[in-house]
Amino acid sequence: AAPVTRIQQTAGLVAALDCFCSLSETAVRNRYTMPEVDASRELVIREGRHPVVEQTLKDVRFVPNDTFLDNKKKRISVITGPNMAGKSTYMRQVALITVMAQIGSFVPANEASIGVVDKVFTRVGASDDLASGQSTFMLEMNEVSYILKNATKKSLIIYDEVGRGTSTFDGMSIARAIVEYTNGKKIGAKTLFATHY
Repeated sequence: AAPVTRIQQTAGLVAALDCFCSLSETAVRNRYTMPEVDASRELVIREGRHPVVEQTLKDVRFVPNDTFLDNKKKRISVITGPNMAGKSTYMRQVALITVMAQIGSFVPANEASIGVVDKVFTRVGASDDLASGQSTFMLEMNEVSYILKNATKKSLIIYDEVGRGTSTFDGMSIARAIVEYTNGKKIGAKTLFATHY
């Protein structure tokens, strides 16, 4: 490989500085707070907000939400509610706040204590891949399989309406099996699970 030139080094430093300035300006402008990031297995967010959605709301105030997850008795939160109630927004907000805290950014919350996670897994959205011959259901099952094989006790998992790509009975059975396996001793990760069942 070619040696890195001084111009490339300088460009890298300027890019990092630009990133830090952008994070700082966004934090001040949007009332973000400094999270506590530690080695605990707890994820505590008080009055968290979705950093993108709150900026798109013009005449309505974003309603903040609290979150508490750990690796003990509060590993999984099952989130239910009607369509357009904010289930997906809430779960994405928790994932974004977790990642933002771990990269050193302030976060959109009144208070946050984030135990370091090793991986963030998401199974969100419903789309098929007709070019490769995979249905929505097959894609969903492949993604869930990947999560179940690779998640650890230190992971954060987001499941959004898993099982909706098949019949109601089969979907409910799959959803329940996934929750039970995720909550078991082999994985035991902090998990948000939205369902319409």
